[in-house]
Amino acid sequence: MHRLLKVHGLSRIVGPAVVPQEKRSFVAEYAGSIWYGDVMHGPMFSFGGARRKTYLVSLFDDASRLVAHSAFCLSETALEIEGVLKQALLRRGIPRMIVVDNGSAYRAASLQTICADLDIRLVHCQPYQPTSKGKLERWHRTVRDQFLAELDATHIRDLADLNSRLWAWVEQVYHREPHSSLGKDVSPLARYQQDLPRIRALGSLAPKLDELFLHRVERHVRRDGTVSYDGRVFEVPYELSGQRVVLVVDPHAGTVLRVQNSAGQPLGAATPLDAVANSRRRRSKPPIEPTTAAPVPGPNLIELTHQHHYRQEG
Repeated sequence: MHRLLKVHGLSRIVGPAVVPQEKRSFVAEYAGSIWYGDVMHGPMFSFGGARRKTYLVSLFDDASRLVAHSAFCLSETALEIEGVLKQALLRRGIPRMIVVDNGSAYRAASLQTICADLDIRLVHCQPYQPTSKGKLERWHRTVRDQFLAELDATHIRDLADLNSRLWAWVEQVYHREPHSSLGKDVSPLARYQQDLPRIRALGSLAPKLDELFLHRVERHVRRDGTVSYDGRVFEVPYELSGQRVVLVVDPHAGTVLRVQNSAGQPLGAATPLDAVANSRRRRSKPPIEPTTAAPVPGPNLIELTHQHHYRQEG
């Protein structure tokens, strides 16, 4: 019935005209202006006798179509995204802007802090707008059509094998072949190299990069001077017992490096708990303050009652 009414023009939606959102094709002025970040769901591989799903985490330059860095991971958390970002910064400098989606991994406080420290504008595109990262989606299609389609999985023993083949293909094939959107005979690498003078290098930030990627987490110090992180127990200075502290941690190694307060001031080191060694360790005791005179005993209710009782009987 609905189709019949629609054919005769009797069934239509009545309401205000919907004005489509304006979308225009654009390209960044120079390399390093805009990077796109996204995760592609990859195939499953047998690693160590178990089938594991892979995720391709990528950062992609808008102006040159160059892959700042890309790697297959076993999950798509903020930790994997930060790892790819760190390698991209070391290889390709600091971008002005990174455009990502609204996934929880891209909204992690740690990622936002890293971008703020490096003066990178982190932009989250509107939900359900895949065309806002169309160039990166085209890169994903290239990976499927050219890399994964030719990959011989019999040579893949672990994630390192898979990524080493990806990086070799990116550097030797993808970056060096002419890209249709860049002009005749212009490859992503050649286009990127044109803008080398304008790319922000790490410079003096390079030695501090590891520090910028450390995480800060708040914890309560137990009465025995220990804190827990990532399922492990660490000892901190005992005088911090009962206090709230900030742990500076290496998220990739799962270790606590040091302790600081909320203002960033250092409070001491953190070491993995060795309960066996603690059984032989001498406990420190608070110092006893010297006294100049022996204390005068006060009245004792038991003694007074005893004297009063036996004095009456005598």
